[in-house]
Amino acid sequence: MEIFNIHEAKTNLSKLITRVINGEEIIIAKSGDPVAKLVPILKRNKKDRTPGSAIGKIKIYDDFYSPLPDEIINSFN
Repeated sequence: MEIFNIHEAKTNLSKLITRVINGEEIIIAKSGDPVAKLVPILKRNKKDRTPGSAIGKIKIYDDFYSPLPDEIINSFN
């Protein structure tokens, strides 16, 4: 984890963001004291999704769209 002072971070923000997107964490310091951390918000799933990969793994029963029994509906009140 690398530390950058505020001036450096402002000057190189787009480069720092690229590094964060690639998984690095960056510390921002003011007068040498760490005050903030740049981290990725979302972890990218590098594995490609395959449409239809869940076929045969999920069963939806015929009564899935049927109304719930009254005792269950009344339990929410």
